Amino acid sequence: MSLVAQAFESSKIVPDVIPSPPTKTIELKYPSGVIASQGNELTPTQVKDQPSVSFEADPDSFYTLIFTDPDNYDGPEEVYREWHHWLVVNIPGSDVANGEVLSGYIGSGPPEGTGIHRYVYIVYKQPGELEFDEERLSNKSVEGRPAFSTKKFAEKYNLGAPVAGNFYRAQFDDYVPKLYKSLGV
Repeated sequence: MSLVAQAFESSKIVPDVIPSPPTKTIELKYPSGVIASQGNELTPTQVKDQPSVSFEADPDSFYTLIFTDPDNYDGPEEVYREWHHWLVVNIPGSDVANGEVLSGYIGSGPPEGTGIHRYVYIVYKQPGELEFDEERLSNKSVEGRPAFSTKKFAEKYNLGAPVAGNFYRAQFDDYVPKLYKSLGV
C-alpha cells in the first residue's frame, strides 16, 4: 500500500470523504513557502493563498481537483459535514491553471473552538472532457459550499476512484476572522 493510501486510511479520510484511497501524491506548495505533506499541521495564515498543484497526469486526459474540509460540522447529520474550498474540472493533464474553475479557492478557516480539521485534496481522472452543471462560485462566496459530498460529486460525473491525493491539518489562528470578514460572514 502506498504512503498516500496509508495516510488516507489512518486519518479516516477513507471512508469519511472517499470509499477508496488514491495511490499517488499531489504536490502542494503554498506561496508562504509551506508544503502540505499527508497530514502535517499548517496554519490558516500559511495556506491563505492558492497553492501550486502538481500531480502525475496523462497530458491527453482531463482531471478534476477537489479541495474539501470534511470536519466542518460535527453534528449527527453527516450531509452538512463537508465544506468544499476549491473545485477545478476539465484540467488538461496537470495544468490546473487551464482547468475550469467551478469554485474559486478559499483557504482554511476552521472556526474557533472546533479543534483541528483535515483539509483534503483529491484528483480524479475524468472519462473525458465533461459538462458540469454546478453553479460557479467565486472565492468571495460561501454560498453553495456547505453540505458538499466528494463521494456524490464523483458518482454524479462517473469519475471512478481517485488517482492522487494529499492533505494537511489546521486549526483556528488569528487569520480566520480576517478570512470570514472577506467572505462577508
